[in-house]
Amino acid sequence: MNSNHRTRLFAFAFKFGCALALGVLVLVIHGAQAAAPQVSAAEDFTGQWVIETRTDTDKVWFSLYRQSEGGSFSQSSSDFPLERLKGLTREQMMTTGARVTFKLLRDAGTLDCQGWFKDGKGSGHFVFIPSQPFIAEMSKLGYERLTNEELFTLALHDVGLDYVAELAELGYDKLPLEELLAMKIHGVTTKYIIELKARGYDHLDTESLVAMRIHGVTIEFIEELNANGYRQQTSEDLVAMRIHGVTMDVIREMRALGYENPTVEDLVAMRIHGVTPEFVKELGALGYNRVPVDELVAMRIHNVTTDFIRDLKSRGYDHPSVEELVEMRIHGVTIAFIEKMRARGLKDLSIEELVEMRIRGFDN
Repeated sequence: MNSNHRTRLFAFAFKFGCALALGVLVLVIHGAQAAAPQVSAAEDFTGQWVIETRTDTDKVWFSLYRQSEGGSFSQSSSDFPLERLKGLTREQMMTTGARVTFKLLRDAGTLDCQGWFKDGKGSGHFVFIPSQPFIAEMSKLGYERLTNEELFTLALHDVGLDYVAELAELGYDKLPLEELLAMKIHGVTTKYIIELKARGYDHLDTESLVAMRIHGVTIEFIEELNANGYRQQTSEDLVAMRIHGVTMDVIREMRALGYENPTVEDLVAMRIHGVTPEFVKELGALGYNRVPVDELVAMRIHNVTTDFIRDLKSRGYDHPSVEELVEMRIHGVTIAFIEKMRARGLKDLSIEELVEMRIRGFDN
């Protein structure tokens, strides 16, 4: 696989994965816009809640269910700090039966909840009350005519005014709502953006920021790479490294085996195709030292195993080149085929002749 092809492959996978994650949010938001016309805060905006207690923790399993006016159904569930549910106590939850009322307060609005608890499990209904001050401030920030569905989604994911304003100050103003939500859901904090900028990643697009958070590209990971000679990698390369498990431990092991400065592209390709330090060590024991990365990858792609090499050696084919080994695997020159040819009196065939016979269909 040449380097240009691998680069295009990684870029495509990176863009496709991000587009897919954002696309889900686009469907939710746009579906909400189509299903729910803008309504006043006075109109009932309702749904159901379910809570289960968690032992040995200050959190509960909090689920919200809602059906839009257009008929679409949404659900959200997560571990949730009990202290944020104002008016609900653990004592109430553990009774043998009690009516409860509590509130979830968010910048975008309040969920006013009522229901019933028994033995640590509860359920009921909520009314979402949009915040008029929030609506007014969001309008100033470029988000005009927000529907109640959109306000509910912003409240659900705790998208507050401070977060939106701080993003705007960093140059991320008037983001599409689906991008704003993706940033918040996946933990793209303003601190993270500022720390990236301090390390040379200035004003990355939201797609890149979300992908980096989804796949665990931390500031610590970037700093460790920088300290080991991998400075200013692209966001796509950083994400590819995390997706495919390219860690500093892997890099150090490869360096110890003589691969001093493999490129990120090479490291990712090796991880994708299973070129492990163990595989490299086994090849070295068979006399294949410092095999170029492209050849290592080709060997793994075409299933050139160390067992195959040993079987060939036992039949007189001592130390074939990597190119010959790959050719044999591509064209199906198996140990069984070699034995079959020998049984027919063809005992001294070269690798080139074996490959040619397979190409020409000699198998019966």
